[in-house]
Amino acid sequence: MSPKEEIVSLINEISGAYSPYQVFYDYVKMSALAISNSVEMFHNNLWRDREKQYADVATRYSPEQIEKFSRMFQLIFDAFEEKISDHLGEIYMQSGAGQSQLGQFFTPYHLSKMSAAIALGAQEGGDKIILNEPSCGAGGMIIGAADILQERGVNYQPLMQVVAQDLDWLAVYMCYIQLSVLGIDAIVVQGDSLLCPYQKGVTPEMHILRTPKNKGALI
Repeated sequence: MSPKEEIVSLINEISGAYSPYQVFYDYVKMSALAISNSVEMFHNNLWRDREKQYADVATRYSPEQIEKFSRMFQLIFDAFEEKISDHLGEIYMQSGAGQSQLGQFFTPYHLSKMSAAIALGAQEGGDKIILNEPSCGAGGMIIGAADILQERGVNYQPLMQVVAQDLDWLAVYMCYIQLSVLGIDAIVVQGDSLLCPYQKGVTPEMHILRTPKNKGALI
């Protein structure tokens, strides 16, 4: 069983009292908060608020279920060790978490990667690559850009600088986790990118998740 298949299986095992959507949402929320707070040097009000958010979610599940969430956290790293892809977007759809009645679908990864290839053009490294993704979803196009660069023999980690924004916290958590695992320097923002585009020093920190690479660390 692949890491991705095991995550789907574990989501379905945990589901019962909660829908697959809720289990998936709680999985990515706790994972994102754990990554963010693990690289936060200052245990300030924001850190304490995120610790409380994590604890509030965790209390809804049994110790055995929390162990399964921990296993899923490790498995997403294993998935990226095998290959680069929009793993969480694919897991979201395969686990039955997708809210089709709300029109929630994630772009198939091969289309995201094709779009990234067009955007990158003949870029083969050297200069910084600054990407601004105003409707990031799970980060598929950003991941696709990293994938294309790696295929060209380019180390994308020191080159890519990203600002990704989405109105939906679910998408923000998914994007943040995947860019963190890939070691991409990114600021992931929750908010309406048309009405309130990200502005350094203006956007409230509670709406921002900074990847470990952005904070000078790797996980």
